Amino acid sequence: MRLRLPFVVMTIGFAAATAAAQDNGDGTTRVMVREALRSAAPAGRAYQGRDRGPEQTERFSRKVRIGRDGRVSIENIAGNITVTGGSGDEVSIEAVKRTRRERSELGTVQIIVDERPGRVDIRTEHARTFNRQGGDGVSVDYTVTVPNSAAVDLKSISGNVKVSNVQGGVRAESISGNVTTAGTPRLELAKSVSGDVDLTDASADADLTASSISGSIRAKGLKARSLELGTVSGDVSLVDVSCDRLGAKSISGNVEYSGSLARNGRYEVNSHSGTIRLTLSGSTGFELTATSFSGTIRSELPLTIGGDRDQNVSGRGRRGPGNRSIRATFGDGSAALIVRTFSGDVVIAKK
Repeated sequence: MRLRLPFVVMTIGFAAATAAAQDNGDGTTRVMVREALRSAAPAGRAYQGRDRGPEQTERFSRKVRIGRDGRVSIENIAGNITVTGGSGDEVSIEAVKRTRRERSELGTVQIIVDERPGRVDIRTEHARTFNRQGGDGVSVDYTVTVPNSAAVDLKSISGNVKVSNVQGGVRAESISGNVTTAGTPRLELAKSVSGDVDLTDASADADLTASSISGSIRAKGLKARSLELGTVSGDVSLVDVSCDRLGAKSISGNVEYSGSLARNGRYEVNSHSGTIRLTLSGSTGFELTATSFSGTIRSELPLTIGGDRDQNVSGRGRRGPGNRSIRATFGDGSAALIVRTFSGDVVIAKK
């Protein structure tokens, strides 16, 4: 009986890891995440390989015509997915099966390509049931070229996912692997449980969500109407970002934002045990609400607090019990800036 990519396992994996991300404040978060990953993706250990024999490979190649505005989906259990936008109206599929067991193991894994008008669905099917001993020990790496205006939906349980130069809608997910996108003007989702998320020159027509449980989120040249970014054990770093609404959160890491504020925009940034640094460009005014339990709050911009300019905040920062929560304005106060950290500093800098 063939095993199709277990959407249930993947969904449960994300749900379990997200639930595990709720910090209990007693140091159990990382243990819970580890257990969630262990139960959600046993295939990951197969991909990492416990066998040390010579590598056996088998190649797969196919081309499918879908039209310039078609949709491509790839579902993989163990292995990397690399997708690049190109010219023409064909999908070019190159795949390599790998194992360090007997060569006959390669035959237990099939690459299925389902063609429909304007759409192609690619998936990996395993003839054997995965188990705690590491499944069949076979991984499949995909290298796919699609028409650059096509939309893609990519999922891997244990492997990296990389997308570049795809102009259509992009959704990229991995349980145990990094997610990387570049030159994706219609990015919708980038998610990993155990891996980093890297976004370069991306934008979104509406809302964009990027998240990781055990990894960092890095974005450069990102534009969207609304951004929701979060990680449990990692940093959030945003450079040259433009958005109307921002929600950025890290439990155990720093958060850095470098970019402009939109007039009447709303920006909410939280970290439990990390520093929050906002480097602002442009002249948009904002109303600041900032809180730090055991850190300092300081600003390079002149802030007005309670109607009076507070030099302690704008220069050296506020220190001491009872002085770690402020409300202040800069300029016309048109944007809302809410910043909270428990054991870290809050820094407002001028770009």
